[in-house]
Amino acid sequence: MQRDPDARGDWLSASQTAQAVANRKLSALDAVEATLKRIAAHDGVLNAFTDVVAERARQRARTIDAALARGDNVGPLAGVPFAVKNLYDITGLPTRAGSKINRDRPPAARDATLITRLEAAGAVLIGALNMGEYAYDFTGENIHDGPSRNPHDPTRMTGGSSGGSGSAVGGGLVPLALGSDTNGSIRVPASFCGVFGLKPTYGRLSRAGSFPFVASLDHLGPFARSVADMALAYDS
Repeated sequence: MQRDPDARGDWLSASQTAQAVANRKLSALDAVEATLKRIAAHDGVLNAFTDVVAERARQRARTIDAALARGDNVGPLAGVPFAVKNLYDITGLPTRAGSKINRDRPPAARDATLITRLEAAGAVLIGALNMGEYAYDFTGENIHDGPSRNPHDPTRMTGGSSGGSGSAVGGGLVPLALGSDTNGSIRVPASFCGVFGLKPTYGRLSRAGSFPFVASLDHLGPFARSVADMALAYDS
């Protein structure tokens, strides 16, 4: 993927974005707009996203910028865009878990716990990411939404089942993403897409507000382009 040097905030790491926003050298809104611009330019090839919550993200960014203008501390992930595998509940969207059937489910009434946790640390949710149907996949294929594509070579697979998470982070669409891992679904796409993915100790991160595959084996965890960004997200 080619970097776009004209987009403010584009391709910054999570750590760089948070520092720039906290120091008011970059507005959270500019970081969000750069992210949305990049998604519009490149997701047609990568097919990483199934939903983009642009207006929610803009409103969240404006709230962060206003808080910083008042001198408030908005958290260690100030203004950092992130996205989540579409088995996480997002207020106002049906929780699809990669399935066509679930598109007709009632929209979620509240966000998944990990979304709430990242936003409390200052991050900005951008949208939901493609995945293998019901997380039962190692390839990144999805017959309903189409396959997510490898950011280094779109003719290649991303791995799965968190294929959209690996593609979005590896392709620079977002610096952080959340996925799930029951039998390799974070580790496989992270390795295929050339990014870092963490399957935490079971129960270390709350699964509340996520669609289960095998509840006794499911782990939720982050994707990032560096260990530093991974630690920043995990510890927030």
